[in-house]
Amino acid sequence: MGGIFHFPENISTFGQDIDSLFTVIFWLTGITFVAVEATLVFFIFKYRGKPGRKAYYTHGNSRLEIIWTTATAVIVLALGAWSWPLWLKIKDPARFPAAQLELGITVKQFEWNVTYPGADGRLGTADDFTKRNQLHIPVNATVRATLQSEDVIHSFFLPNFRLKQDAVPGMKIPVWFSATKTGDYQIACAELCGLGHYRMKGAVTVHTAEDFNNWQAQQASTAAAGGN
Repeated sequence: MGGIFHFPENISTFGQDIDSLFTVIFWLTGITFVAVEATLVFFIFKYRGKPGRKAYYTHGNSRLEIIWTTATAVIVLALGAWSWPLWLKIKDPARFPAAQLELGITVKQFEWNVTYPGADGRLGTADDFTKRNQLHIPVNATVRATLQSEDVIHSFFLPNFRLKQDAVPGMKIPVWFSATKTGDYQIACAELCGLGHYRMKGAVTVHTAEDFNNWQAQQASTAAAGGN
């Protein structure tokens, strides 16, 4: 955590870009809000009703309206030009980097079921294994996951990765992320999905590459032997 916003620690390769965009939008909207409200309060006192003062009717100021409309349009277009390449980088499957680990994440009320490739290293084969509410990944590896929902709309949210993506029934939605630091983090659901929404949490464990390989091999062996 750090900065004036006290965000969760960023461990994502694209997290800093998200934070920078958020900071700029925050200050733009914050300064505009304060300026507008200060002007409103000033006008309330300056033009308040007084005995003997007659009301003054005016259509407006076309020049001033053009200025603030143009300024707003320029700011919105500039933010769009800045954020669009970032959006494509994170959300467009055609631009995803090559995956070093592929996972399947099936969501339902109120749990995350993460499917991992088994000993053959390929997802979608007989030796895959699934862990409930446990997302294990290696550090500095590009992870691609396919989201599916069995019931209602859920939102796959990794606060430390600055990643949020809805899981929609009937759709398979790809996401990607890469962790820059080992440690324990959290999955949360950011969509109201039912009475148990508040407890729909999962654990994210970022391993070293060696530790992840050992964990994956152990889990695959246990699953092959009929364990959980």
